[in-house]
Amino acid sequence: MPIARLSKRTVDALRPAARPYITFDEDLTGFGVRVMPSGLKTWIVEYRPGAGGRKVAKRRLKIEVSGKTTPEAARSRAKEILARVRLGEDPAALRAARLATPTIAEFARQFLEEAASPPRLKPNTSRLYADNLRRLVVPAIGSLKLDAVTSADIARLHAKVGKTTPTAANNMLVTLSSLYRYAGEIGLVMKGFNPARSAATKHKTQKRERFLSVEEMKRLADALSQVEQCGLVWKLKPNLDEARARHRAKADRQKIEVSPFVIGAIRLLLFTGCRRSEILKLKWSEVDFERGALNLADSKTGRKTVMLNGPALTILSELPRAGRYVIAGNDPDAPRPDITQQWHRIRELAGLNGADGKPPFRLHDFRHSFASVGVGAGMGLPIVGKLLGHSQAATTFRYAHLDADPLRRAVNSIGDSISAAMKNPGGSV
Repeated sequence: MPIARLSKRTVDALRPAARPYITFDEDLTGFGVRVMPSGLKTWIVEYRPGAGGRKVAKRRLKIEVSGKTTPEAARSRAKEILARVRLGEDPAALRAARLATPTIAEFARQFLEEAASPPRLKPNTSRLYADNLRRLVVPAIGSLKLDAVTSADIARLHAKVGKTTPTAANNMLVTLSSLYRYAGEIGLVMKGFNPARSAATKHKTQKRERFLSVEEMKRLADALSQVEQCGLVWKLKPNLDEARARHRAKADRQKIEVSPFVIGAIRLLLFTGCRRSEILKLKWSEVDFERGALNLADSKTGRKTVMLNGPALTILSELPRAGRYVIAGNDPDAPRPDITQQWHRIRELAGLNGADGKPPFRLHDFRHSFASVGVGAGMGLPIVGKLLGHSQAATTFRYAHLDADPLRRAVNSIGDSISAAMKNPGGSV
C-alpha cells in the first residue's frame, strides 16, 4: 500500500483508480486516507485491538470525509483513537454497538410488548406506561439512541411537562426508569445505567382526599333508596338541543331503571373499602359467607383477603346470582365494564357532584371514606391498612391526620393538669 506524508497538497493530488485504495501516513502508523473510484476521499485509522499482533484481525474506523476536515484535525483524531486502543478499547466495536442500539421510540415498542404488558404489569399500569411513552416521551426524545439519553435530557422534559401536569411528569419518570431497568436486564445498556433514576426531584403534588361526612352518607343512602324504587329521571344530554329531541320520552315514561347490580356495587364500595376493579371483577366463587370474607385471587397488590362486615354480607346475600360475577353485566361470563356513568347521575341526585364547592365525589373516594371512618374511630393505622390491603405502611400513613383520638387524649390530659393546678395552687403540674 502506498505511504506518503499526508498533507492537503498530497491528498488533493491523489487520483481515483478502478478499485478503492488507501494511502497511509508515513509518520503516524495506521492513519490514512481512502480513495474511492468515485473520487470520494475519507480519513481512516487502522489498528489491531486487544494485545495486537499479526494473529489479530485489523479493524478500520472512519474518521471523516476529507473535504470536511483538515489533515491536521484528522491526524489529531487518529492519535486519540490509537491512544484508546493502547488502553484496551476497541473504538470500531463500540461504534458498531452504538449503531445497533435502538432509539427510545424503537425500544419503547419492545418494552411495552415484552415487559409492560399483563401479566407482568396490571392492565391499568400497562395502559399508563403506553400513554406516557406515546404522548410525552417519544415526541420529545424518541429519536435519541437509548444509551445517548442523559439525565439532563430527562430533567428538561420532566420540567417542561410538569409546568402543566406535574402528576403526569412524575409518572413519566417512573415509566422511563422501568424502561431503562429492562434495557439493562436484556443487555442493551450497561446494567445500572438509568438516567431517569436521579434525573430530577419529583414535583410535589397534593394528594386528593375526599371523605363522606355523616350528613353526606345520609343523603347518599336516601338517593340510593330513591333510585332503587323509582329509577332516575330521564334527561337530555347537555350538548343536545331540546328542539331536536324528536323522540323524547313522554312525561309518564321519563324514568330510567337502574340495575340492582349498580346499586349493589356502590354499596359494596362504601362498606368494604375495596377498589372499583375489585368489586366489578368479584366472582361468587371468591365470596366466603361462612368466614365473612372475600378471597380475591388477584388485586392491585396480588392475592388478598377482605374481611366483610354485617352490612356488606347482607348486600351480597340479597344480590341475585346472574352469572359468575357478583356485579353482573350484559354478558353473564364477563365482568361488568364500568358503573361510572350511572354513578355520576346518582351522585348528582345525592348532591355529591361538586355543586356545594367540594370536589365531586369519585368512586375511588369510597375507599378513602372507609379508611377515614376506621382511623377516626381510633382503630389505628396498621389495622386500617390491613383492611384496605395496603402492601406498604406509608400508603396508610396519608390518613394519620384523621386519627384524632391520641390528640384528644393528649389535649384532655394537659387540660386536666392545668385545671387541677389552678384548683390546688400548692400542687404541681
